[in-house]
Amino acid sequence: MANALQSMYQLIDTFWLGRLGVNAVAAVSLSFPILFLILSLGAGLTLAGSVIVAQAKGAKNQKNVNYSSSQTVVVIFFLSILLSFVTYHASEPLMRLVGAGPEILTESVIYFKYSSFGFVFLFMFFVFQSLMRGIGNVWLPMYIVLGTVLLNLVLDPLFIFGYGSFEGMGVAGAAISSVITQGISAVIGMIILFKGKRGIKIKFPQMKWDFKWTKQMFAIGIPSSLEQSTRAGAMTMLVVLVTSFGSEVVAAYGIGVRILSLIVIPALGFSIATTTLVGQNIGANQIKRAEKVGDLSAKIAFFGLTGVGILLFVFAEPITAFFVPNDPQVIKESALFIKIMAPSFGLLGLQQVLNGVFNGAGFTQISLLISIFGLWMIRFPVAFLLSNNTSLDEVGLWWSFPISNFLAALVGFIYYKTGHWKGMLVKGRHQISK
Repeated sequence: MANALQSMYQLIDTFWLGRLGVNAVAAVSLSFPILFLILSLGAGLTLAGSVIVAQAKGAKNQKNVNYSSSQTVVVIFFLSILLSFVTYHASEPLMRLVGAGPEILTESVIYFKYSSFGFVFLFMFFVFQSLMRGIGNVWLPMYIVLGTVLLNLVLDPLFIFGYGSFEGMGVAGAAISSVITQGISAVIGMIILFKGKRGIKIKFPQMKWDFKWTKQMFAIGIPSSLEQSTRAGAMTMLVVLVTSFGSEVVAAYGIGVRILSLIVIPALGFSIATTTLVGQNIGANQIKRAEKVGDLSAKIAFFGLTGVGILLFVFAEPITAFFVPNDPQVIKESALFIKIMAPSFGLLGLQQVLNGVFNGAGFTQISLLISIFGLWMIRFPVAFLLSNNTSLDEVGLWWSFPISNFLAALVGFIYYKTGHWKGMLVKGRHQISK
């Protein structure tokens, strides 16, 4: 639920910007993959922090829970400042890189620049959210996200269109309203961690740089960061292909990807829950119980998201029309994209849950390899070949999604069933030091 609410920031932006026109939607759509790519590094490292904390929690080592949390906060804080500075100054070259045309370049750069200001806030809340999940406290982050999303519902139209003497700022207003609400959530999260009344207490003395701990965090987190960066990079390359078909197809792709995010986010939620439970059970040396968690999560994700996919298939056109009500061509194209993707959503959920098992075991390299296979060896080549060498044109881009979802899920499931990851744990080769 927290992840689904988090994705509402982009959906709310898309809804209101759709009232400005197709170019506004296209400008933000171009920014999204690059923003996701930048955020991937921090997200992977916060996952590493949550895995370490989960295993410490399973081993009932509260001292290590607090210390690991403090180290995670300081590492991510300085990383977020660096990324915010770099991306702000590289915004225009990045937008040109993904193929922003002259009609949307200025607005896409503006949106990206303002969004980069919020990286520090966004990363700090990611840290809070991951650490709370690591100890099994999942409701508190959800309540905070719910409050900020409701606030964003009010601020978005205010900053985009203005009210009374307050002048609207268009695309820039959408980014500013998101940064404000993200800042509020980050401050609340850090206050809770410093007070220490919710299972984790961070302290400034424990934030001194610890090379050994940081090395352990990077060993777990870098493969996860690369896995998410691989996903974001593939999305970015697809945008480059999409832009060659014009603004209407870019807008259709942007809406379809946001609908896809409604599936990816809950799938990631199942994955994170699986990571936490697997990590805690491994910390308690309950490897068989960790496998049972993986089996159950796989069933829930596959059948649950398959059901959601069927509903999205049936209601694809009215859902698309909700975002861009006055453009029949974009509605038609985006609805087709959703219908082609939707039947494979259960497979996407299955793959994400299995990644959660491997991540919880500290075996993040496997998740990385599966993502590289599915996205770079299957999705992008298939998208390129079908859209450029067949009569399908842009529809070939849409078909690359279900094909890659199927093959990636198949590979992940086969590896999971071989039990090799369990064998590594029994031998103690992937246990995280306590």
